[in-house]
Amino acid sequence: MTGPAVLEDLLRTEAPYVLGALVRRFGRFEAAEDAVQEALLDASIQWARDGVPENPRSWLTRIGYRRMVDLLRSEQAAHRRELQVGIAEVTVPAGPAVATDDSLTVVLLCCHPALSRTGQVALTLRAVGGLTTAEIAHAYGVSETTMGTRISRAKQTLRKAGARFTPPAGSDLSERVGAVLDVLYLIFNEGYTATAGAELGRVDLAHESIRLTRMLAQAAPGEREVGGLLALMLLTEARRPARTTADLGLVPLAEQDRRRWDRTLVEEGLAVLDAVWDTSDPGPFRLQAAIAAVHAQAESAAATDWREILGLYLLLERTLPTAPVRLGRVVAAAHAFGPVVGLRLLDELDAEHGLAEDPLTAQRVLAVRAHLLDQRRDPSAAAQFRAAAELTANEAERDYLLRRAAQTRVIVDS
Repeated sequence: MTGPAVLEDLLRTEAPYVLGALVRRFGRFEAAEDAVQEALLDASIQWARDGVPENPRSWLTRIGYRRMVDLLRSEQAAHRRELQVGIAEVTVPAGPAVATDDSLTVVLLCCHPALSRTGQVALTLRAVGGLTTAEIAHAYGVSETTMGTRISRAKQTLRKAGARFTPPAGSDLSERVGAVLDVLYLIFNEGYTATAGAELGRVDLAHESIRLTRMLAQAAPGEREVGGLLALMLLTEARRPARTTADLGLVPLAEQDRRRWDRTLVEEGLAVLDAVWDTSDPGPFRLQAAIAAVHAQAESAAATDWREILGLYLLLERTLPTAPVRLGRVVAAAHAFGPVVGLRLLDELDAEHGLAEDPLTAQRVLAVRAHLLDQRRDPSAAAQFRAAAELTANEAERDYLLRRAAQTRVIVDS
């Protein structure tokens, strides 16, 4: 018997290899992705019962080929004019699966210029990141049905555009880099703080996004923002050992034991950022990496230069005027000048930009407001903590917020 968490990690790791093999063989991404999903479903049932086979990738590839043939045969039955394609002659390859790592090629295919940015990101999160349609929908603040429709349309668009399973180069590669960076960052964020589940994060997703970003940096050495994203990931991932207690409870940044941070990742992240930093034109990922670097170089939370971080957020907001960035500026201002200033800025930005209405920041707005009110010993902080807890499906995050709400009530009552 294999534990569900171990099995889920294994299937997510193998999926891009199997998808790449099917797309390379058949040239039909939309059908191949469906076939892989069916193979993964078969494996999740059979392996949980009988154990993982000796060569799981070969097993998945073999089942994926069979499902692919079934799908194409069914398609031909509905379109008799295509019978000459000869699907019936397709044979399932024997022997071990090809060890080629097609992960980055799959990402680049999913980020085809014919797709909208939402389609690019959603399709890649599902095909390579291993996220379910429900998880992707949650990240975008839409229903699972809506996101399922978007993913289906994206796959159809790839087919109509005649997308080929070949690594893009030159200008074709450059015009896809922006979308790929967004995708990899979203996968990393899901790995660092999962949208749902009992654990705070999903290490496998974070590590996979870092691995893919390293590969992209090698494929596009002149793209400085790729290095910026890699530095950001490394500096952020370095904190993971200190983010949770022994019982997997959340430990906020200010309370983390920085001696537990992974210094190897910190040093590598700082070196990567230095190599790509350009003061004349810092891009959004390099600016976010610079913010992470300020945290990484501070010996303690109290020693953090929050005014420098605030200045970086102001620069970042000019190039990336999003709700999460604006909320980050609120947090920096509150640390630099006190909770009153932070609350005032939060009210101003919320009124102007609707931060509380944005699905990407609605929960965080409540949490930030709760923290700032708590610093002022305002009794309404408890209600804000509870409201924030209700909006998260991550159990570790919810437990932390409810614990803070309880602690606030104790302080007020005492």
